[in-house]
Amino acid sequence: MGSTLSIERPGFHFPCLIGGRPVSRDERILVRYPFTGEEIGSVPRLDEQEVTRAIETAASGPPRLSRHERSQILLRAAALIEAQADAVARLITWESGLCLKDTAYEVRRALDVLRFAAYEALRDDGQCLAFDISANGKPRRGYTLREPLRLVTAITPFNHPLNQVAHKVAPSIASGSAMVLKPSEKTPLSAVYLAAVLHESGLPPGMLSVVTGDPAEIGRALVTHPAVELVSFTGGVEIGKRIAGMLGYRRAALELGGNDPLIVLDDADLDEAARLAVYGCYKNSGQRCTAVKRLIVSERVADEFAARLAAASAQVKVGDPRDPATDMGTVISEAAARQLEAAAADTLARGATLLFGNERRGALYGPTVMDRVPRDAPSVQQETFGPHAPILRVRDIDEAIAVANGTSYGLSAGVCTNDMRHVHRLVRELRCGTVNVREVPGYRSELSPFGGIKDSGTGVKEGVVEAMKAMSNVKLYTVPWE
Repeated sequence: MGSTLSIERPGFHFPCLIGGRPVSRDERILVRYPFTGEEIGSVPRLDEQEVTRAIETAASGPPRLSRHERSQILLRAAALIEAQADAVARLITWESGLCLKDTAYEVRRALDVLRFAAYEALRDDGQCLAFDISANGKPRRGYTLREPLRLVTAITPFNHPLNQVAHKVAPSIASGSAMVLKPSEKTPLSAVYLAAVLHESGLPPGMLSVVTGDPAEIGRALVTHPAVELVSFTGGVEIGKRIAGMLGYRRAALELGGNDPLIVLDDADLDEAARLAVYGCYKNSGQRCTAVKRLIVSERVADEFAARLAAASAQVKVGDPRDPATDMGTVISEAAARQLEAAAADTLARGATLLFGNERRGALYGPTVMDRVPRDAPSVQQETFGPHAPILRVRDIDEAIAVANGTSYGLSAGVCTNDMRHVHRLVRELRCGTVNVREVPGYRSELSPFGGIKDSGTGVKEGVVEAMKAMSNVKLYTVPWE
């Protein structure tokens, strides 16, 4: 299978790629365009036995590639995708319902991932250690090197069909580890496409397999097979905890949900804060673990901030994801949109005030601004995966910190203030993996560490550098140094 796409018409079929070989079967998973419900593609529905065979094929030993060879494969893949960037963005839009503005940005992010991984493949991070440093020492020198894991399995979610996959696959190639990847059954096409591009770019067959199917049928093999040395999972808390209970004696990178706050204090630039809120709440249709899920606002500026946010939200163009002028497309399905509508209705019934939105048409669900939201409302205690903008009013920074820390999540946070004393407190006291000052919670480079604590993850970071560390073992060797 080459990388050429035929996505202008619905109905294309992407086979799995196992050991570089296309694999299909009569039983298929249909992929539908959320905006219209039309079938736009399909992938094979593999069973557990077929996935087990894929794992055992990969575990037979990945080919040894030099650092230069790994880097070149990743750079060639990036060049191929960049040449087809518009078509790839349309592919993501077809399967996810995300607007072209969002999917074009996702393609650019995935290109960063591939290129950063290519550069990191060339970096030798080994150490040289002296051993005559105490009375118990000897005249020896020690050296460290990183050796790739033999097999990593990866499971990715629907909300970033290309970039989340790139964040698993590119570091595994850069580190030299074999990988068996299961993309979301809702958005599998971009993952199969990326694998095809990588093989076209020279990736040996044993390095990457993509398996598709019902997670209830094939998920256990990906987590419990004895050949698997690392499970890299991005997705919901419930499934992440279920995986953690199945791991046994193997490591895992679990990047789970988020309930990220944007904290707006008295001295904030309210125009900037409203702009960050719109971007943070509505980008990717609000379907990001790092999306702004709670707006924690000082009550002294809350009225003015709420008015600006409602006015800015009304300017967001919601509609056909394929229209280049659309600012926000659909959520992943009509069922998901109905859940968001119901969550807003529940929040309003608990005493919140609707300032804008809560309008649904099929899988389209527009920006929804609610003020004076009770802190115990399920919609702000749990992760709401959509374009909600709930405002929680607080008296001061002490209460803001308490409210921000008052859920089971701890992924990231954004802070709007110009007072460096407040910045220092917030960086120290917010219990999360990232704090961004005058920026949305999710901002980062594809190279920087990323991950959360509490129910947001196990503390094992993603980002290209940290993922490569997780996919390798450190070996120490020593030699005489007379």
